[in-house]
Amino acid sequence: MDTVFDSLLLAQAMADVGAATHASQAALSAWQHQRLGAVLAHARRASALYRERLQGVDAATGAPCPHFDLLARMAPVTRGELMARFDEWVTDPGLTLEGLTAFLADTAHIGAVYQNKYLVWESSGTGGSPGVFVQDARCMAVYDALETLRQPLGTPWQRLVDPMGLTQRLALVGATQGHFASLVSFERLRAVQPWRAGGVASCSILQPTAALVAELHAFAPNVLATYPTAAVMLAEEARQGRFRPQLREVLTGGETLTPAMRLHIETHLHAPVRHSYGSSEFLPMGWECPHGHMHLNTDWLLLEPVDEHHRPVPPGQASASVLLTSLVNTVQPLIRYEMGDHVTFSTEGCACGSPFPVVSVLGRRDDVLRLRGGDGTVPLLPLAVSTVLEEQAGLFDFQVRQRNDHTLVLCLPGRGEAAAQALARGCAALAAFATAQGARDTQVKGELGHTTPRGHSGKCCRIMPLAH
Repeated sequence: MDTVFDSLLLAQAMADVGAATHASQAALSAWQHQRLGAVLAHARRASALYRERLQGVDAATGAPCPHFDLLARMAPVTRGELMARFDEWVTDPGLTLEGLTAFLADTAHIGAVYQNKYLVWESSGTGGSPGVFVQDARCMAVYDALETLRQPLGTPWQRLVDPMGLTQRLALVGATQGHFASLVSFERLRAVQPWRAGGVASCSILQPTAALVAELHAFAPNVLATYPTAAVMLAEEARQGRFRPQLREVLTGGETLTPAMRLHIETHLHAPVRHSYGSSEFLPMGWECPHGHMHLNTDWLLLEPVDEHHRPVPPGQASASVLLTSLVNTVQPLIRYEMGDHVTFSTEGCACGSPFPVVSVLGRRDDVLRLRGGDGTVPLLPLAVSTVLEEQAGLFDFQVRQRNDHTLVLCLPGRGEAAAQALARGCAALAAFATAQGARDTQVKGELGHTTPRGHSGKCCRIMPLAH
């Protein structure tokens, strides 16, 4: 089979994930400690970059540290630092950034196997700089097991009567001309499950909306996988009578999903939404349980919520960033890797009984608007800005651009009286919210006739701070 797949590794991963799904906290901690030790030991041996970083911690303490103590003492790493020292970062000397860049330059290689053993994808670059990420068969086996057991497609009844997914018609709506994790994984699905090839399709979100709707009508999916903003756009097409899907469920990820977005999608696409938390660095970071709470896969990853100075943030408080440690990828170790997500860990468990922590993902640090306040700057989180515009002004297709420390520009598509009224509602809601947060002398200007841009990966750029 011409893909990164090993049935024995998958069987082992399925057993491990299944055992952890209802495990005790003590058992989860023991697995974390064991897997962290293996990742650290391999990084010391085979990654020049991490060997340098870890030896620096040992030199400062005078002796090797226990695994979790070492982690707490090690300075975080950034994507920019890792990419700048890529050949020293990876643990396989046959992997070079030059070789991978040449491979990724050809779109014919999307989903293809690199060097007969690796799956490769690139990040969208929305976090500041693009990255290149390599997964081996063990890594993909763990990802497959997490997806299969913790967020399977369909209802239990559907899985019982159709265990091979023969009745599923899955459409991925995203960018189709880049080596992005979602598309590469989708192409791998075709190879791993060839009997489903006719029931899966990828559709470009970058094409005109009318063409996208026509393509979806022709394929007639019953499962839709896409970004939240794209699902909202298709829901609006359905509300206007231009899109008539027959969906069982809508899978969203890659962007923040607000409650108003979820309600809009479910109301007009007539299907439940299941949201996931993932990234190019670790594909299935979290999943939604039947109670609607996002749980982290902490049997295979560590996620540290930290403040601006990388100090731990307690549960119930929004982090300024998070540090990811992968407990599975030893080819390209990610140890205290700064992701920039604003995350809040819940202070309570979940009624579903899962031992895994509950988190709320509030957006990315790079999307924070910082306005002039009485005693410095006032931050406005992207989730809060989006929620205000969605729930108070009824807006979903918009872009907020920061012009300076006291001016925001709200851009909407369309023209005419209805668009002007919507713009006025949005400007008023945004100005009132900024003032309530402590911003001083904030001006919110409005502009019509702007199509909300999407990046190379198809993600929607709704919040544009000064840094952009």
